[in-house]
Amino acid sequence: MSAIVVDTSAWISYFKGKDYPEIDAALEVGLVYLPPVVCAELLSAKMTAKQRVKLQEFLQELPLYEGGFDHWMKVGELRSDLARKGLSMSTPDAHIAQSALDLKAELITEDKFFKKIAPKLNLKLR
Repeated sequence: MSAIVVDTSAWISYFKGKDYPEIDAALEVGLVYLPPVVCAELLSAKMTAKQRVKLQEFLQELPLYEGGFDHWMKVGELRSDLARKGLSMSTPDAHIAQSALDLKAELITEDKFFKKIAPKLNLKLR
């Protein structure tokens, strides 16, 4: 089994009960990596204090992938490369995509934009 990165859209569906056996399997063996921006996006949602604590406890168990300086240089390059191809990508989305690329991980997403750009980046999606 390879590492996975789960973007915010897929986590939201997962927490609402959507069946994602690949997330469950990767969680069992510690191969779900969390980009910090996904953590921030998830915790930005409206929720009760109890739900927030439960989510924080869950997220704290995941390995955080922050990347170093080189990672952030690649995030900028990725956005620039896409812009030259006429595609605009937000910095948070570029960070998520680059995290998956750095980790040689599959990105689990429900975001159609990731599906559109994946072939241009050699980004593996599920």
